[in-house]
Amino acid sequence: MTPTKAVWLVARRELNTRLRTRSFVIGTVVILVVLGGYLLLQATLVNGADKSKIGLSGQTIGVAAELKAGASQIGETIETVPVADPGNGRQQVAGGELDALLSGNATELRVLVKSDLDEKVRALLNGIAQQQVLNAKLVEADQDPAQVMREVDSVQVQVDRLEPADAGSGQRLAVGLVMVFLLFFGIQAYGSSVAQGVIEEKASRVVELLLSTVRPWQLMAGKILGLGLVGLAQLVILAVGGAVMASAAGVLTLSGLAAGAVLWGVVWYLLGFFLYATVYAGVGSLVSRQEDAASVISPVTMVITLGFVVGFNVMIQSPDGTATRTLSLIPVFSPMLMPGRIAAGTVAGWEIGLSVVLTLLAGAVFTWLGAKIYRNAILHTGSRLSLRAALRG
Repeated sequence: MTPTKAVWLVARRELNTRLRTRSFVIGTVVILVVLGGYLLLQATLVNGADKSKIGLSGQTIGVAAELKAGASQIGETIETVPVADPGNGRQQVAGGELDALLSGNATELRVLVKSDLDEKVRALLNGIAQQQVLNAKLVEADQDPAQVMREVDSVQVQVDRLEPADAGSGQRLAVGLVMVFLLFFGIQAYGSSVAQGVIEEKASRVVELLLSTVRPWQLMAGKILGLGLVGLAQLVILAVGGAVMASAAGVLTLSGLAAGAVLWGVVWYLLGFFLYATVYAGVGSLVSRQEDAASVISPVTMVITLGFVVGFNVMIQSPDGTATRTLSLIPVFSPMLMPGRIAAGTVAGWEIGLSVVLTLLAGAVFTWLGAKIYRNAILHTGSRLSLRAALRG
């Protein structure tokens, strides 16, 4: 049997075993349902975040046009409703049917709210009242308010930009953060599965039968390849499904952003998984009982989790900051942070190239170490084998 065929036979065994399990199918469906619910919630919140319903009673009905015109200038949507009975309007505010109820007159507006008034709406109402007072004073001074306001409005602040504004920066950052999470989930979950699979085979003594047919490195490579492809299949399903649902919900509107994020996510998943998988396989071979699995898996998982938590937070604070750029070039963090920065549009081409090279070099070192540990420890039974003893052989 050729080495390639031996590796593929082991990989195919893992694929057939994992892809057909109910846990894989149900887990993927559940994640998609949760993701769809979250996106629907976000779409509802986004659509309702800048919309207010305001009741107008008495003389305040006259400011309806000014309210709507001012709201459009600040990116808000205000729906005005005439309220004949202030008592009824008060009940509507208490019941949440109205966000606010205006009373009084244009120069002395009174606002009734249930708990708090949106700051943008507050500023808009203040502006309307102040404008009415200003108009009255201009009339008293024998000035034409319309002419004066035209002259005032003609004075605008001049804004000079060093870079063109990116209207989709928020969406890019959101997609980048989603990719960071998905890659953390995929690498950590399926990397742990590699270690768990190695321990199961040692505990059941199946590994002794397998090694009578294939060599240790072929068994390890086949297991990593098979589980890596299972994880890749789930990652693509979640990423594509999430992108389709986000577009349908109106949360994602930038064409091409999702496709690019998925492609780069696949590249960095492969780099990241094979960076960590050999380490997981190596540490898994150190023990022979499932009860000891946590003691060898936890240190590796902690490194990945640390990279995710730190990277996620620095990306939120500053996607192009020094800390984010530095961490994304460190190989153990690159597979999660670099695709997030690429999706966010805050990375230079040379940074991508450098991080790929550094990750490949680190992967080569980790593969050599993991393979050596696996080869020396895979047939060891009984108590846990120390890392030093495994490296010595």
